[in-house]
Amino acid sequence: MSDEPTSVPAGSGARTGQPGRQSQSGQPSQPGQPSQPSRSSRSGRFAAERAVLRLTRPYLRRLLGAGLLATATELAGLALMATATWLLMSAAGQPPLDRLTVAIVAVRALAIGRGVFRYTERLAGHDAVLRLVADVRARVFASLAASRDSVGQRSGDALSRLVSDVETVQDLLLRVLVPASAAGLVGVLAVGGAALVSPAAAGALALGLLVAGVVLPVLATALTRRGAAEVAPLRGELAADAVDLTHGAADLAAFGATGYAWRAARQRADRLGRLERRLAAVGFAVDAAGVLVAGLTAAAVVLVALRAGVDGVLVGVLAVGTLAAVEIALALVGAARQWTQLRAGLARVAALLDPPATSPAPTSAARQAEGPPEAHSKPAEGPPEAHSEPAEGPCDVRFDRVTVRYRDGGPAALDRFDLDLPAGRRVAVVGPSGAGKSTLAAVLTGAVRPRSGRVTLSGVDLAELPAEQLPRTVGGLLAEAYVFHASVRENLLLGRPDADPGELTAATAAAGLLDWVRAQPEQYDTIVGEQGEQLSGGQRQRLALARALLAAPGVLVLDEPTEGLDPAAADAVLASALAATPAGHSVLLISHRLSGLDALDDILVLDSGRVVQQGPHAELVRVPGWYRDQWLAQEAAERGYLALAP
Repeated sequence: MSDEPTSVPAGSGARTGQPGRQSQSGQPSQPGQPSQPSRSSRSGRFAAERAVLRLTRPYLRRLLGAGLLATATELAGLALMATATWLLMSAAGQPPLDRLTVAIVAVRALAIGRGVFRYTERLAGHDAVLRLVADVRARVFASLAASRDSVGQRSGDALSRLVSDVETVQDLLLRVLVPASAAGLVGVLAVGGAALVSPAAAGALALGLLVAGVVLPVLATALTRRGAAEVAPLRGELAADAVDLTHGAADLAAFGATGYAWRAARQRADRLGRLERRLAAVGFAVDAAGVLVAGLTAAAVVLVALRAGVDGVLVGVLAVGTLAAVEIALALVGAARQWTQLRAGLARVAALLDPPATSPAPTSAARQAEGPPEAHSKPAEGPPEAHSEPAEGPCDVRFDRVTVRYRDGGPAALDRFDLDLPAGRRVAVVGPSGAGKSTLAAVLTGAVRPRSGRVTLSGVDLAELPAEQLPRTVGGLLAEAYVFHASVRENLLLGRPDADPGELTAATAAAGLLDWVRAQPEQYDTIVGEQGEQLSGGQRQRLALARALLAAPGVLVLDEPTEGLDPAAADAVLASALAATPAGHSVLLISHRLSGLDALDDILVLDSGRVVQQGPHAELVRVPGWYRDQWLAQEAAERGYLALAP
């Protein structure tokens, strides 16, 4: 494989889009380092919540029903406590049984009703929320998959966004909004019920509920805001660390970096543990204050009611009812604390739910660094370009002074690169490791955004293409192509789901995989294992190549399609893959191996992001330079290999 940025699937734990070959662990970030604020967090204090709640509209009736059922549950519990208290205190006076019959029946009805309400509330709430979470997770996955700016991302962090962060949407509704709304409504009704007995006692109850339902939640939020904001990013880092230390164990051991990676992960784990212990301590203190508020409020209600001459039985009812009402109001403290802990995760989700922002124009300093202004701003001669979407299928590709840098002040992976690739033309790109070959493929497929210059497909700027259309126009076999833990057939059908058996056979034959498939007992239903672990390196590469040929995009990008194959098999596979490409479709072939390139129309030799040689194979082998030197060296090496082969 070439040494430029690669697009790595979720679960690999690698940093993506970094120049140069890296281990799966990538470069660990600093422990506890907060993530950059998202667009949502910058645009408004509650922008993340609004972005998520906009998606609840299709499920609004279910959520409202869950909220009303939660209110009914809490009311039933409050009424049960009050009625049971009245029943016990009244029964102590040994009144006639008929005076207690209604209360006895009411206690039984409220006890049963509370359980029924709670069950139906959980059923309705989880039904709505699980539907919403499925929708959000699909949107987040689509946003991650369609991302055109993956530089610096870690797939472990992407996995955390897809799993842990999306679950914050569920917690926002079930643990924050529904219980908070129910507690607020029950508190108002409790004050109204107390006012029927004693307005003064109702005032004392209202004051206690305000402290328990407003002051304590605000205090809990203020005390936990800073720590809670660090929890979600740290959990994302730990998820990446876990993947790094497992999937990247061999690479870390080979470079002697296991200890460093382990210490970095341990530091993050310790930091997360300290934060969670501190948040738990704050939560305990606030909960203890809530218990104190409940006791003080009940005592105040009893004193006020006695001074107002309220009957002793009703004073007991007010006391127990106050304890129950304040306990319900304290759910607002839990909701506030939970909301504070969810905000960072919600912001990360909302950033992926927002429409992707267009790349900002390069600054004037960046333009000066890349070259003279006229090189970037001067329009191309000829009629204005149309902005209609290019048709799926063959199209003309044009790179116009494209520059890519992976970090400010770093070397250019592509340096004012120009390329015309008309429909039907086949071009190979070769060069030493780190020359910019895979960066070229990443720019063409939308995985990396150029710092300056533009890429057009039939006159349409690549950045303006819809994310769902680009893979159907430009695609193929990219560096580190992912093979899923599924059957051969399912992996192939990712390229074209409607392909018939004849097309599957043609694609696997062109990739040199058909004989192996037919030799398997399950044939196309053979399970290839996680990341193709049941296949050899060459078989895995040919499976990915067959999938690319089956998709047949208008511009076929092949990044090292014969890696892992012996010379004879590599020549045969490359020839059959080029022959299987439909007429009129363009091919951009990236290769370290020069054999077989005489079948292509043109060859570009890259070095440090610039074209240093260009021409057909027959011409380049006659001209002194990198291509001729490599051709001679590879020919000698392959002759030696064939001489030693049995």
